[in-house]
Amino acid sequence: MKKLLIFLIMAIPFSSYSQESDLGNWLLYFGNMKIKNDWNWHNEVQYRNYNAIGDLEQLLIRTGIGYNLTENNNNVLLGYGYILSQNYMEDSDDKVNINEHRIFQQFITRQNIGIVAVQHRYRFEQRFIESDFRMRFRYFLSINIPLNNKDMIDHTVYFSAYNEIFLNTSGNTFDRNRLYGGIGYRFSKTTRLEIGYMNQFLPNTNRDQINIVSFINF
Repeated sequence: MKKLLIFLIMAIPFSSYSQESDLGNWLLYFGNMKIKNDWNWHNEVQYRNYNAIGDLEQLLIRTGIGYNLTENNNNVLLGYGYILSQNYMEDSDDKVNINEHRIFQQFITRQNIGIVAVQHRYRFEQRFIESDFRMRFRYFLSINIPLNNKDMIDHTVYFSAYNEIFLNTSGNTFDRNRLYGGIGYRFSKTTRLEIGYMNQFLPNTNRDQINIVSFINF
């Protein structure tokens, strides 16, 4: 299973490069480090491409300090993100750089329903996009289901899915919706790897992404 997962990860960027389509490729890293008692440090990097690696669409760097209101659950977090977007100009192969600084507050709660691990995340963002200011609310619902074990222990293959809706506080309320499904492998208590397919629905279009995601907990 490990060899198959590594093969798929190596193959996807090249297969997406070989076809001219709206299929993008995202590489994502999520890290979480316990600081002391119920405090934690969150960090993540997302490298988003229009097609294969090298055609950058967006680089996102996000970090934050969180606190568990109950033991290993109900986490509140205050964070900051920097986002560099490279948008194609209309009817041109040239790109324009857009810089965004983002402050956000979020609450995450987890529960188990049988063998299904459920996570709810509520996030409120204050977005400073060049000279513009916007605010946005996000609701994220995810599930993880072990496939070869009854629980999410080491060496478990699992199915992962989520839906996230984005709502603006002004202007057009609906911003976008992301629907994802994938297969993951838990190497150890601290390390997981996922590969999956995501559809991003926007008001005037939609876009498909291949996501390769790593989770590291310290």
